[in-house]
Amino acid sequence: MFWLIYSADIAFTFEPGHVNLEFMENFLEAPWQMWATLGIISVTIIFYTLDRFPLELVSAGAIVALLFLFLIAPMSRDGANVLTTETLLSGFASPALFAILGLLIIGQGMFQSGALEHPTEFLLRAFDKRPRVVIAAVFFFVMVISAFLNNTPVVVMFIPIMAALAQQSKTPVARFMMPLSFLSIFGGMTTIIGSSTNLLALQSYRATTGTEIGFFELTPMGLILAGVGIVYLLTVGRWLMPLRNNPNQSAVNEREGKHFIAQIEITRGHPLIGKGPVAGLFVDLPDITVRMVQRRKNAILPPFDDFAFKTGDVVIVAATRPALTSLLKSNPDMLEGLMAETSIADEEDGSVQRSTQLTMIEAIVAPGSRLIGRSIVQIGFHAQTDCVIVGIERRSRMIRTQMNTIRLEAGDVLLILGDINDIRNLRSDRDILMLEWSIQGLPDPRNARIAAFIFAGVVGATASGMAPIAISAIAGATAMVATGCLNVRQAARAIDRRIYLLIGASLAMGAALERTGGAALIGEGLAVTAGQFGPTVLISAFFILCAGLTNVLSNNATAVLFTPIAVSAARLVGIDEHILVLTVIFGSNCSFATPVAYQTNLLVMTPGHYKFSDFTKVGGPLIILIWLVYTAVAPFYFGLV
Repeated sequence: MFWLIYSADIAFTFEPGHVNLEFMENFLEAPWQMWATLGIISVTIIFYTLDRFPLELVSAGAIVALLFLFLIAPMSRDGANVLTTETLLSGFASPALFAILGLLIIGQGMFQSGALEHPTEFLLRAFDKRPRVVIAAVFFFVMVISAFLNNTPVVVMFIPIMAALAQQSKTPVARFMMPLSFLSIFGGMTTIIGSSTNLLALQSYRATTGTEIGFFELTPMGLILAGVGIVYLLTVGRWLMPLRNNPNQSAVNEREGKHFIAQIEITRGHPLIGKGPVAGLFVDLPDITVRMVQRRKNAILPPFDDFAFKTGDVVIVAATRPALTSLLKSNPDMLEGLMAETSIADEEDGSVQRSTQLTMIEAIVAPGSRLIGRSIVQIGFHAQTDCVIVGIERRSRMIRTQMNTIRLEAGDVLLILGDINDIRNLRSDRDILMLEWSIQGLPDPRNARIAAFIFAGVVGATASGMAPIAISAIAGATAMVATGCLNVRQAARAIDRRIYLLIGASLAMGAALERTGGAALIGEGLAVTAGQFGPTVLISAFFILCAGLTNVLSNNATAVLFTPIAVSAARLVGIDEHILVLTVIFGSNCSFATPVAYQTNLLVMTPGHYKFSDFTKVGGPLIILIWLVYTAVAPFYFGLV
């Protein structure tokens, strides 16, 4: 009785008493291109980890090396080339790649439109009272929902929320983003539909043996591994987590408490008409101080007793930039007089329309500027730049006068609002110094419902099985641009070239490793060696092998490749093949050590400001810990001892 396993160009025959001999013969007959491929992959991973060269350059170098290798020394089977240029470059047309790019654009559309403003504000209010409870609840919700939905859209939805919570708590955003990805992976390994990896392994197992895996069969062991991972993230992982934040965050935090002088013109139909103070505070202007109201020739100063706003009033206020930004987001009509002046020219026909993609930035009046000693009205700022000055910050004294009549001084900080293209044109203006780190897009709340509807449609179509994630993500990204939630430039900026090249390179390396027989050789060698020491060692070896390769290949490729190998190895040593298949699934889900291991790692890489080595530093020990726990628990759980 013997079993034959075939992969790529390498065939392995398992027969009692001849296993080692058969394996050694195939080991010695392995094509040299396989060893060259393993060398290229090893060098690439080393360069990724060192972080001495840009990820884009390392990824491109790996692709070029593989292309030249199989150009000079092609491999053929049955007269056909095994690895063509098209095969190696097919990763750049992979559905997984386009799914990620589409979801990045959808996430940008959700952020740009302000669709997450209300849930984020609710969480921020609760966070002020019970910060630890809110963080724990959010992470628990992410894990639970990831057990039943694709992890990727879940992480996309929560990235801006976690960024806001990090800013609110003055915590480096890197502390939140990696746990967000890891917890979604933990949730995905608890049900058979929690991850595409699980479904592909089930499909391969069904095709090999005709056996099914129950919906909640992964749950008990998955919860044990998830619990271990959570404890790790709260202790050792928290200590290993980088403290890296947005390099401009310190400057942003320093500026947050500065107050600008701004003015609100009460035009006909303005939402403030008839409104007055309650207990001395204007509840319709949260976190904003009203310093003066100019009513025709009369200046009304605090306290505002028996007062109500009327049409024609000019309200002089003092507010921080976050307060003004929040006012613009929640109720754009408050500053309708100013916002009506912001316009963009349509590139096709030259017509002018109201801008729906506004941007705010701070700029300092430069020494020797021609603006010094002149008011905003006199300099004609809007006529020259198509932007408007919505606030002025001056540290020397308190100002109670209409903003348009303030004569500018060197060092004044101007808060400028305009279309992104007009803001960029200000960089060439020598009269002001742009504070580039302060640039911020203002979401248009009118697009929030549209963006939320699009996102819900993408999640619903994917979760219900109506469309694969790649199709629904591309359709959703297209809808975001078509409905005006994003423009083409914003959609293009949402795509990170590092992610694009990382995915293309990783899929090329995975295809080369699989088709040259490298992955099969490693798996068969492990089965032959570990199987001699009993089922516990075999289970442990398969788990750590799959956990290691899933961070180099991909979790899907690892699961599909090793499921039939696990079946044959289980038959060889005489244990239930179900056990090794579940081991392959759990090991393939341990994609923690590299950003290319799983889509969610790539999604959090940019907002978390991570390096490649950060995932290795935090995720590597996590994999070792989960492996040790699985090795100790699995024999008892599966009844092998």
